[in-house]
Amino acid sequence: MVLVTGGTSGIGLSLAEAFLDEGASVAVCGRSQPALDRFSQAHPQALAVRADVTIPTARAAMLDAVTERFGRLDVLINNAGTFVERDFTAAGGATESLDQEIDLNLGAPIHLTGEALRRWPALDAIVFVTSGFALVSPSRAPTYGAVKAGLHGFADGLRRQLAPHGTHVLEVLPPATDTAMNADLARAKLPPAEVAAVTLKALRRRRPMALPGQTKLMPTLLRIAPHALGRMVAKL
Repeated sequence: MVLVTGGTSGIGLSLAEAFLDEGASVAVCGRSQPALDRFSQAHPQALAVRADVTIPTARAAMLDAVTERFGRLDVLINNAGTFVERDFTAAGGATESLDQEIDLNLGAPIHLTGEALRRWPALDAIVFVTSGFALVSPSRAPTYGAVKAGLHGFADGLRRQLAPHGTHVLEVLPPATDTAMNADLARAKLPPAEVAAVTLKALRRRRPMALPGQTKLMPTLLRIAPHALGRMVAKL
């Protein structure tokens, strides 16, 4: 049984549909009721829960709904997130709504992971959807890079902590993906279905990281040409 946060659009929706295509039981959560309704109409066999994962009571109610419907959880996919551009050279406003950004992108997946493990200590896998920007922070959104780097660090440490228990921890680092968040981005974007396909392949092979598209080059570039990679990311 698979739970995907932010599973009604973009990468989350593609992940949910990929698991459904493989015959898995799937639950998704989101904050938009119309989006949840559309998901339920398209996939009546799945569970769609309205939940803001930054709210503790909403997370608890979501896990209760999963328990009531399926009785267990096997794979937790922490996908919900937001991208906020912040210009710290501009006059004021650079930290507006910063706490909400940190809560959604970093605090919520850590809390939800802990809460899920308390209920189901023997989870088969935990997935964190971060970003290529977790490795090199973007100039136009330095706080996004910071929180994704924090989640990257959490996934790395958690992987070692849970290894003796058999729980696979996978980090997915997508490049720019063709989602609503990137609708105004005028450059090549990876289809979310491709991110989902790479993710499922990495899960089957129990890899530590899934690197779709051009992000597969980033670890090597960080070793051999970190300054060049930084200049490339500065233009994104």
